[in-house]
Amino acid sequence: MSATIRDVAQAAGVSPATVSRVLNGKVEVAEELSRRVREQVELLGYRPNGLARSLRMRATQVLGVVISDVTNPFFTSMVRGIEDQAQQAGYSVVLANSDEDLDKERRYLEVAAAEQMAGVVLSPSSSRRTDVSVLQRHGIPVVTVDRQLHATPVDSILIDNHLMARLATEHLLAQGCRRIAFVSGPRATTTGQRRLAGYRAALRAAGSTVDDDLVKRANFRVEGGYQATLELLDRRRRPDGLLVSNNLMALGALLALQEREIDLPAELAFASFDGISWARALRPTLTVVEQPTYEIGRQAAELLLERITSPDGIHPRKVVLSAELRVGESSLRRG
Repeated sequence: MSATIRDVAQAAGVSPATVSRVLNGKVEVAEELSRRVREQVELLGYRPNGLARSLRMRATQVLGVVISDVTNPFFTSMVRGIEDQAQQAGYSVVLANSDEDLDKERRYLEVAAAEQMAGVVLSPSSSRRTDVSVLQRHGIPVVTVDRQLHATPVDSILIDNHLMARLATEHLLAQGCRRIAFVSGPRATTTGQRRLAGYRAALRAAGSTVDDDLVKRANFRVEGGYQATLELLDRRRRPDGLLVSNNLMALGALLALQEREIDLPAELAFASFDGISWARALRPTLTVVEQPTYEIGRQAAELLLERITSPDGIHPRKVVLSAELRVGESSLRRG
């Protein structure tokens, strides 16, 4: 088996991105690192294939990033991670916003193919219906972030959404909540599917009733969280706990709770996915599942750069990063 860029990186004691930078010659790399990389390239007999060479020779040296909602701070931080890693390797980044719209997403992927972008980082609008074949036909590698594609084997970076939703639900149960509602994301996304499954798993494990009337699907937007929460509060028996599946819907939920003058956490214990920087100023402080957003982006770019240099040398990988349940005052009912 021929050596891959990862083999060279390991032997030289550097990252695959550093190997890529040395081979591309687009940005300065410390002389000692460059020497070590070139020595290992020679010793291991590493030879990029023709497609990799053609990709590196493209004049644009551009990575495309197609995300579902540019207004979401989750994606803002993630894109910064992509950009920083890409810049180190001599690549530029072009950002597109799909708005969870399959047609819009398709058009952006067609543009990426037509412009012969070196690679694409994608947050798919649908786990089953997003189609990246136009990129694959042009030999353009893809890495998905936050969400996965069911039918297409490509590299992906994400957290364990099932586990984190289960842990957040278990936390609410431990606070004495018995009617925990869930504002879920779109059914079409693996993120929405896995978080809902984790919530249900926690309830079943605790012997609690899984009441589908306490689940509202929404669109990962502020207005979706607002409307879903109002509908839950209008039930004859209100929930005493609420888990929300992303930060923008959490903002909408908080607006609805404030409008109805619900006291957190005395009347309802609240938790959500994804922190927002300004939320630290809120009182009560929020309980959130905090994702390593910048690192998701940085590692997505690193995987993509490896794939650009060695398109056939590495099997598709799923990288699962650790997230953290940060407990704030919004869910704490016990000392």
